[in-house]
Amino acid sequence: MSAPEEEFYSEERWQNWLDRLRDEDIDPEDEDSARLLLNLQDDVAIAVAKILTAHDDGDIDAEEATEELADIREVVLSEPEFDDEDKLMLVDGVQTSLVCVFYSAEQYIGDGVADETTVEEYVLAAVDAESEEDLDRALGLTACAGTRVIDGEELDMSVIEDVEYGLVTEWVNGLDSLQSALSDPEVIEDDD
Repeated sequence: MSAPEEEFYSEERWQNWLDRLRDEDIDPEDEDSARLLLNLQDDVAIAVAKILTAHDDGDIDAEEATEELADIREVVLSEPEFDDEDKLMLVDGVQTSLVCVFYSAEQYIGDGVADETTVEEYVLAAVDAESEEDLDRALGLTACAGTRVIDGEELDMSVIEDVEYGLVTEWVNGLDSLQSALSDPEVIEDDD
């Protein structure tokens, strides 16, 4: 196996996004602010999609793919330094959405595709687990749904339309970013 030429994601890239957030007036109700947060999330999902693709194409083995994911996860899920509590909360929301992206990718590489049921059924079971306050099970089930998304099954976001906002809806939001990244892994410029 030849080492890939590119770095999948860097701490500098993540910091560039955080610097943009620091510099801008962020209002989640504002379309531009919402777009910036979504781009931040999508950018990480694209990096994860590239690792998955490199793994599936045989360019990197499972161990290297897992290490790459761990490196990105460490950067992205570390506590950012913000003086602004509101911005910190918004970044935390993005990080929460990405937790399931990482778990799904790791599960896919380590164990393959969860094949007991459909994406939708896994998500609904995760919603039930969250309502019973079994968050580990909820995350596990959402990650199972994520492995199916990675495998090409479509995640229809209407599955969570009537679900009360919570961790599962955040995680599914992350899977939606991953689904988009897998279908169109165009790099989002962090400096536009």
